[in-house]
Amino acid sequence: MKKGESSNMPSFRPSLCKFRVTYVLGFIAMFLRPTGLLLPDAAGYGLANAQESISLSRPPEVQPQQAPPQPQQPQAPPSPVSNYDKALFQKPIPSDQLAFLNQFSGVAAKDVIRDKQFRKLMKSFVPDCMFHYGQDMSLSDALDMVFKGSTLQVQIRDGRYLTMSGLNGPYLSGRGFLWIDMQEGIGLGGFYFHPTNGEPTPSVNVFSRQVVKEDYLKLSQLPPVFAEDLVQWSEESRVPQLTTRYFITGSNKKIMLEHDEDFCATLSGAGAPADSSCVLMDADAADLDMNAAYYMDQTHHATNATAWMITGQDQVDWLQVRTNTCGHGPDPLGCRIRMTHERTAVIVKRGPGPSPHPPHR
Repeated sequence: MKKGESSNMPSFRPSLCKFRVTYVLGFIAMFLRPTGLLLPDAAGYGLANAQESISLSRPPEVQPQQAPPQPQQPQAPPSPVSNYDKALFQKPIPSDQLAFLNQFSGVAAKDVIRDKQFRKLMKSFVPDCMFHYGQDMSLSDALDMVFKGSTLQVQIRDGRYLTMSGLNGPYLSGRGFLWIDMQEGIGLGGFYFHPTNGEPTPSVNVFSRQVVKEDYLKLSQLPPVFAEDLVQWSEESRVPQLTTRYFITGSNKKIMLEHDEDFCATLSGAGAPADSSCVLMDADAADLDMNAAYYMDQTHHATNATAWMITGQDQVDWLQVRTNTCGHGPDPLGCRIRMTHERTAVIVKRGPGPSPHPPHR
C-alpha cells in the first residue's frame, strides 16, 4: 500500500465523490511537493479535508510540552572581606534573654511578629524613628505591615542566628527582614521598597538601634554572617543586586551603607575578565552610593525625608570633570569608579548641604 492511501481509507463514509477529490489532490500534492510548487486554494481545501479524515480515523498524536527555558540569574557576589568590629554595637542583649527565641524555629513570621515577648525584644534593636513608607509612620509599624501576613517560617541557623522575612507589604513592594545573633546579643533588620517621595529608588534600609555614633558604614563593617544572610534574603525576596542602601542608626540618623562587595570577584577569589560586565556593576554601585550620600547630605540624614533630590551646580561641575577625565583614558570604568569613590568620601565628611526641595505631595 502506497504512502498516503491508508490515511484516506476512512473517508468512504462521507461520500465517494469527496473521496475522489481528496485522493486525487493529495496524490498530486505528493508529486508537486518536491518541486517547491504551491497548489492553488483548491489543493488547500483537499488537504484540509484529508486531515479531517485522518482525525476521524485515529486520535491526533499529542506532542509533549516542553518547559520554557529558565533565564539564567546573575550570581550574587561573595560578601566583602570582613572588617567587623564588635564595638560598633552598643548595649548587647544578654543571651539568657534571647533563649526564648528557640521556640519560634519553623513558626510563621506573622505569628512571631504578634508575640508580646518578641515585640518587647524588638525595641532593643529596631530604631524608634519616623519612617516614610508611603506616608510617615514608625519603623515598627512599617515592619508590621510587611510581616503581618507572612507565612514564611522563622529560621534558626547553627542554633544561633535567627532570621525572619516578610514579603507582604500592601504597596510599593514593601519587604522586611529581621536578624538576631542570639549568642552575641545583636539585632539588625532591613526594609526594602520603592520610594515615591523623591529619594533614589528602590532602596534597602538596613537598621539597628544598637549602632549609634557612625556617620557612614560599609557592608563589610557589619557582622559577616549578617552580610551573608542579607544577600540570601535579597535573592529570595527578589531584591535587585544593585540597589540604593542606607543604614538607620540608634540616633535616628539615616546614613549611607556603602557597597564594598567586588562584583568581579568569584567564590574562588579569582578575578573576572577585564571586559566583563561586572566592572560596569562596580561602577554603577559606586554611583548609587554617591547619590545616596548626596541625598542624605541634602536632607540632613532625616529617616523620613520627603524631598526631591536636587543636583547642585557643584555636582554638575564634578560630573563634567569626571566625564572629561575618564572619557579618554585607557581604563574609563576604572577611572570612573576611583573618582566616584573619592567624591563620595568628600560628601560624607562635609557639613550640611543646601536646603532640600519642598516635599513631594
